[in-house]
Amino acid sequence: MTAGRFEDLFSVAGRSVVVTGGSSGIGAMVATGLVAAGARVLISARKVDALAGLAEQLGGRGVCDYVVADVGTPEGSAAIAAAVAATFDGRLDILVNNAGATWGAPIDDFPDDAWVKLANVNLIGMFRLTTTLLDPLRRGAEPGSPARIVNIGSLAGLRVTDVENYPYSATKAGVHMLTRHLAGRLAREHITVNAIAPGYFPSRMSAFALGDDSARSELLSRVPLGRTGTPADIVGAVRFLASRAGAYLTGSVLEVDGGAASAT
Repeated sequence: MTAGRFEDLFSVAGRSVVVTGGSSGIGAMVATGLVAAGARVLISARKVDALAGLAEQLGGRGVCDYVVADVGTPEGSAAIAAAVAATFDGRLDILVNNAGATWGAPIDDFPDDAWVKLANVNLIGMFRLTTTLLDPLRRGAEPGSPARIVNIGSLAGLRVTDVENYPYSATKAGVHMLTRHLAGRLAREHITVNAIAPGYFPSRMSAFALGDDSARSELLSRVPLGRTGTPADIVGAVRFLASRAGAYLTGSVLEVDGGAASAT
């Protein structure tokens, strides 16, 4: 590798990217960071107002389009595939499967509906969208420059937390195993599949734990680095996996949690 190529190790400039759940939270952080790095980004989510607002904001800094889609349904996957065909001429370099849902309730009252919803969004929908976009990813894949799939798992899929979110932790653990399974199958097609297991990042999903000062202090006392994650932390991890720097990784689950998964 020449010195010039070392300088481009983490570049995603010009790459076509889909980020699901891209209108808020970690998805918005990732989309913002990739647009700033010169990628062409298509974000999806269920609510048009949030999507359109962020796409307009990011469009002033680079290239960002959006599609309204619920990845928990076959129609949502089809809508994203149609948008990829129209926006990127049917070639996709990077898929960030970030869309997810959570649900907390006491164990004695946990509803079946929660299991159905979270399985559809967090696990079944992720698999369905991935397979729906395989042809565009195959067009973006080359032996020396694989197409990338980055699945967003969770700390909750690695260790038990105090939150009674049973289907969330179970489906996120499933995301990690699905990542490994897909990695083994798609490596022969020059498509890498890795996951990121974020710890505590400020978002709508984590507001219940971070919004109260005492709860926040208690939570952060279990994080060795003593803080929540920042946009730079998650964007850096995604850029690593999506760039030349991460081209030789597949089937990995990268813990981006301040050491929380390893804490005793």
